[in-house]
Amino acid sequence: MAAELTAHELTAQHRPTLDQALEAIRTRAYWSPHPEHPKAYGENGSLSMAEGKAAFDALLGSRLDLGQPGTDDWVGGETSPYGIELGVTYPHADVDVLLPAMRAGQRAWRDAGAETRAMVCLEILKRIADRTHEFAHAVMHTSGQAFMMAFQAGGPHAQDRGLEAVAYAYAEQVRTPDTAEWTKPQGKRDPLAMTKQFTPVPRGIALVIGCNTFPTWNGYPGLFASLATGNAVLVKPHPRAVLPLALTVQVAREVLAEAGFDPNLVALAAERPGEGIAKTLAVRPEIRIIDYTGSTAFGDWLETHARQAQVYTEKAGVNTVIVESTDDYKGMLSNLAFSLSLYSGQMCTTPQNLLIPRDGIRTEEGSKSYDEVVADLARSVDGLLGDDARANGLLGAIVNPDVKARLEAAAGLGEVALASREVGNPEFPDAVVRTPVIVKLDGARKYWEGADDEAAYMNECFGPVSFAVAVDSAGDAVELLRRTVREKGAMTVGAYTTDEVVEEAVREACLEECAQLSLNLTGGVYVNQTAAFSDFHGSGGNPAANAALCDGGFVANRFRVVEVRR
Repeated sequence: MAAELTAHELTAQHRPTLDQALEAIRTRAYWSPHPEHPKAYGENGSLSMAEGKAAFDALLGSRLDLGQPGTDDWVGGETSPYGIELGVTYPHADVDVLLPAMRAGQRAWRDAGAETRAMVCLEILKRIADRTHEFAHAVMHTSGQAFMMAFQAGGPHAQDRGLEAVAYAYAEQVRTPDTAEWTKPQGKRDPLAMTKQFTPVPRGIALVIGCNTFPTWNGYPGLFASLATGNAVLVKPHPRAVLPLALTVQVAREVLAEAGFDPNLVALAAERPGEGIAKTLAVRPEIRIIDYTGSTAFGDWLETHARQAQVYTEKAGVNTVIVESTDDYKGMLSNLAFSLSLYSGQMCTTPQNLLIPRDGIRTEEGSKSYDEVVADLARSVDGLLGDDARANGLLGAIVNPDVKARLEAAAGLGEVALASREVGNPEFPDAVVRTPVIVKLDGARKYWEGADDEAAYMNECFGPVSFAVAVDSAGDAVELLRRTVREKGAMTVGAYTTDEVVEEAVREACLEECAQLSLNLTGGVYVNQTAAFSDFHGSGGNPAANAALCDGGFVANRFRVVEVRR
């Protein structure tokens, strides 16, 4: 079809945004082109809050026809954690038909060059941003996030991460010039002269395996990094969270077609219940890149078996916070309470183990014993979530029965310092909403009435479960932190200390074990939140993830430079 969006038009509109993104990743200063406040939308083509809700409601019970080749069935079955049936059906693909169709458009996409690809990606992101309110409801009703979190994390923050990936991809591709004139002197003889041409060449088809909890935030970095480096992208959503990524694919296909490219460069792979197509797709020879967020077991399987592909995994870890001393006791408790409660702890960055010296900690209010610290933290969480309306706004809903089962089992692992309670949601009576549980364990005691303390805190317990682990000293806390990161991995590490020696020991442990560290957070920044263009999400250097979002290493291996010399 004839292009409706010319390269010139796209560049005129989006080149300034790309330049700002490139500057942001260079300086690591705060910047975002995507507003975080819901009232910022509703003008210049973007959907207002009411329009977004109406657009989402119109999707319920519909068939989302993407016009993909090879559709052999229609599949669906998503149920919102808030208790409503979505009823949306999606195309099921015959991959033997779809994959060749995806490859067919790669030559033109490759030849378009890094800048044009970046501009098309930015147009996709702009159109997604215009529908942020619609996407927010889609994320909310597939992940169980409360609306404001679904709006921000599933909307502008996810879009920021996509744009960040495009910026890194562009920077890596233009690091090598398109052409070079090479002349080598030969003394009295004529010099050797050559013209050299360098072309970024994609690896092939990229597979994005989506997650249930953050389908856009975790899905967009890999999707846009691969697309911007010339690869076609097949999106395989989590069966419980198809809609946000299906809408993303729909937008991408529309923009690609309007820009004169094959829309099959981006396609959806929805699956029948229990089909498990991720394993089948992951080892197909056409799949050359895989991005995955989810369990350690399947991440390890991908790294072992998908040998034909470059595999990027974000798996699981045991996130740790050392509490040694503080000069803002109430601020520390408030910050930790929020971190433990946000989205019912269903984040890969939520703290799990709180390492506290058994002899207590120093504060500006005087010494606090281990028992006092744990009891005060429990009261802080209770105070934060005491009002059910506020609790619903922070907790969201439990995303699946496995999380609920882990939460209920945790109370049997040790002495319960804070019991979980049910929270009613008047708007969604069928939502499963639970406050966090805090369990006291002992880092020096192997058994507690027959239960293995170490087995509890040295394994990930994904969900609203935290362990207050008593340790003999700050030094023991640092050594336990080091061992935990080395053996189990960590997406985040936190520490509270006013002691320079302890701070340096924690810092050195995190540098050596390659874990991202936050120190003495007492205000409005939390250990489980990261900002695009400035913070790295994961490091790629410990077992929790083999890549960081987002750095040069995340994008550079998605393409190769092929040289033609004359």
